[in-house]
Amino acid sequence: TIADGFSARRKVDRSGVVMGFTRFVEVGRVALVNYGEDTGKLCVIVDIVDVNRALVDGPDITRQTLPYRRMALTDLVLHISRGALTGDVKTAYEEENIQKRWEMTSWARKIAAKKRRANLTDFERFKVMVAKKKKSKLVNEQLATMA
Repeated sequence: TIADGFSARRKVDRSGVVMGFTRFVEVGRVALVNYGEDTGKLCVIVDIVDVNRALVDGPDITRQTLPYRRMALTDLVLHISRGALTGDVKTAYEEENIQKRWEMTSWARKIAAKKRRANLTDFERFKVMVAKKKKSKLVNEQLATMA
């Protein structure tokens, strides 16, 4: 949606029917690497090699070909030309605030929360458990008074 800062492009087929998919493999599409050495990093599709692979580049990863199964397409699209140079990709990435727009998404927030939970110490996990019990007790007391 436009309110989220994303382009509200709707793909329509020849008969005028709005297509169900909105994330297409295209030059400039920002993707999240989900497997391999660069797991968790954002990349930009610079060129489409074939049916299974794309040439990707980005500020955090080196220019390389990646299979589509190793990346998850995001809603973010960068306005670059096919085969853009690394420097051009980097400047467009920074100009369009891709990192900031990514961090605003619920997907990125979920990943950050999962990482935070994974790094909790034993005592911090204990404090979370106690807080959950306390909250549950208050909720149950309120529900008992309402019924």
